[in-house]
Amino acid sequence: MKHFLNLKDLSSSQLEEIVMQAASLKIKRDTSSVLKGKYLALIFEKSSTRTRVSFEVAMNQLGGKASFLSINDLHLGRGEPLEDTAKVISSMADAVVLRTQSHDTLTLFAKHSSVPVINGLTDLSHPCQLLADLLTFQEFKGDIKGKKVTWVGDYNNVCFSYIEASQLLHFHLEIACPKAFWPSTEVVKRSGVKFTEDLSNSLEDSDLVTTDVWVSMGDKEDQNKRIKEFKPFQVSPGLMNKAKEDAIFLHCLPAIRGQEISEDMLKDPRSKVWDQAENRLHAQKSLLMFLLNN
Repeated sequence: MKHFLNLKDLSSSQLEEIVMQAASLKIKRDTSSVLKGKYLALIFEKSSTRTRVSFEVAMNQLGGKASFLSINDLHLGRGEPLEDTAKVISSMADAVVLRTQSHDTLTLFAKHSSVPVINGLTDLSHPCQLLADLLTFQEFKGDIKGKKVTWVGDYNNVCFSYIEASQLLHFHLEIACPKAFWPSTEVVKRSGVKFTEDLSNSLEDSDLVTTDVWVSMGDKEDQNKRIKEFKPFQVSPGLMNKAKEDAIFLHCLPAIRGQEISEDMLKDPRSKVWDQAENRLHAQKSLLMFLLNN
């Protein structure tokens, strides 16, 4: 029994295996009996579009069933200890997707779960998103090993997972971000990636340019400050011209046009955002098979 709380819960070969299998599943649609009889529980403290729909559809297409359990309808955090909830739900479900405010909640739940727990997003990381991103890169650019990726914008949960991916798959990652929003010096050193405020230079020779919203869920208090500080870091077709000619652009969505991207960025042919969004489905199917299909 294995949990998927961060990318580094996998070995490099396991991560590559999941991405390669996802590519095959995208072509081979008939998988209706792979996880027949299996049940997936989805427990979300935060709102979701792509994560919820992709896991529900993935489980359905694999022959299993999935249920969305609203946090408002559970005793989670309202009297019943988290440990008890984990023990009860895992005694009935075959796997649990947990989307939580705090990563500590996820790890505590996993500690007391008797079935695989999947990180559907926490304040620390978003590993499921990276599975889709890696699949999208492979489709359009091939092997990511040795390639250059530029993350533009906030050091957030998706960025953290990009750092883990770079360490597992050995690609060069640069993070272009206002220095006021860099993590601690210790985290920067430990990450092994380059943090910079020089956006133009970080884009040179980049194979992939990716970004996310400037104001994540939970960052509303300093919204105005963030918008002002990140304004020079907006990704546009003109900015993409500084990267390689065949570079692609990704965004995990939802996107705010006029902030982290220009109004026309998603219409640019270098944008593979809609392919990336669909790939959440194929990546989740591959992950579920890896965790549940013995």
